[in-house]
Amino acid sequence: MSLKDQLTTDMKEAMKAKQAERLSTIRQLRSAIKNKEIALGQELDDDAVISVIGTLVKQRREAAQMYRDNERPELADKEEAELLVLQAYLPAQLSETELRELVAAVVSEVGASSLKDLGKVMPQVMARTKGAADGKLVNQLVREQLSG
Repeated sequence: MSLKDQLTTDMKEAMKAKQAERLSTIRQLRSAIKNKEIALGQELDDDAVISVIGTLVKQRREAAQMYRDNERPELADKEEAELLVLQAYLPAQLSETELRELVAAVVSEVGASSLKDLGKVMPQVMARTKGAADGKLVNQLVREQLSG
């Protein structure tokens, strides 16, 4: 079953179970996918859907942090609840140890030696993780590897 089919099924289940918050989040996700399809003029495959979900996850994380910084815990809680629903559709996240190994492998493959090579390493690592790692954490680990 494709991710889009899974979202439709989950949306129907959320409606029947009267899970308003989950339903709202799934509808937002389906809308974002539809908008991306319209922009590209073609149907999205599962990898492209994962990319859209990753974008929404990043937005929710940043918004929740911003709300916490501005002492708006009720809004931060709402964003974090949506974040949990969205993360359920992403592949299992890689551990920090697995990420470090992947980063080390890519750094040696491309022959990166300094922070100037960040632009060579990041796209390679992100392509291999495909939604299974937070870009911010990947960036941090790549910087550590290249500066160390």
